[in-house]
Amino acid sequence: MTIVNVAVNQKSWKKKIKNPKKYLSSKINKISKIIKFFKKKDIAFTIFLTNSLTMKKLNKKFRKHNKSTDVLSFPFYSLKNLKLIKNKKIYIGDIAISYEIINSRSKNGNFFVEFDKVWVHGLLHLLGYNHTKDKDYLKMYRFEKKILNFIK
Repeated sequence: MTIVNVAVNQKSWKKKIKNPKKYLSSKINKISKIIKFFKKKDIAFTIFLTNSLTMKKLNKKFRKHNKSTDVLSFPFYSLKNLKLIKNKKIYIGDIAISYEIINSRSKNGNFFVEFDKVWVHGLLHLLGYNHTKDKDYLKMYRFEKKILNFIK
């Protein structure tokens, strides 16, 4: 079983997504069928729905970048350590997402499509994926696409 905790500190999120926890939980239940790691353990993580100012502060504090960003992931484990964990229940980390950036990107499209892209990207970072090298980027990008097509 996979549990997503949702924390909201920006009212605008609730205008777009009436019940973020319910929305994300239904998507996570679908994803659990295609992510092997989710089948073996009880996974939990948190998605923090916030604004650009908070994202800028988090980005500066943890990444030393003094600017806002769409998503930040805070994995509790490296990929190597994640694979070694024997516990059945595991908390994998936190994801923070900026409302303003998602909303801005969705002006010519669909808010939910943009939102899904961002939180799925953040989730893959919690699972140890990265995009520092081209081959890693391609692997992560392909898996993101697979997940996004599966949860439509």
